[in-house]
Amino acid sequence: MKKLLFITGLCFILLFTSFGCGSSVNLDSEKQTAQAVVHSAAVGLGGILTGYDDESARIQIIRDYIEGVRFYPDQSGYFYVYNFACVNIAHATQKNLVGQNLYDYQDSRGNYVIRLLSAAAQGGGGFVEYYWVSPSDVTGAEQQKIGYVEPIPGTDYFIGTGVYTGE
Repeated sequence: MKKLLFITGLCFILLFTSFGCGSSVNLDSEKQTAQAVVHSAAVGLGGILTGYDDESARIQIIRDYIEGVRFYPDQSGYFYVYNFACVNIAHATQKNLVGQNLYDYQDSRGNYVIRLLSAAAQGGGGFVEYYWVSPSDVTGAEQQKIGYVEPIPGTDYFIGTGVYTGE
């Protein structure tokens, strides 16, 4: 049953992102996609994790769930998961962050990025503007990003994604 939930959730995400955005780059549609895929993934993971009491098993399920999922027309969309204490649980593209406590991490503008994301998730979900280094940027320069996060039901985790604004 859990495997069926997992497959159904991933199929929904892939179906939505295949048809939801079109080929033009539009920040509003990308934000709508971000919100829809995060919500779908949060609900899917919440359902799958029900009944798993072992923390290491739950974390492995989360990592497996987000690993290969990509979205947006250029496949640049990915998920990350933190706990509410700002420890990275899983990151689809930046594996060096896994296990790190980023409570005190500040972007170049002084924003406590993960604290802001955690607060938004604890409030039920929302968008947060911040600066982050894009995994595809070879210069290592931070770019403006709008992240969307939601809590994973029944856990102390939140899942998110973001849109680089190009500014």
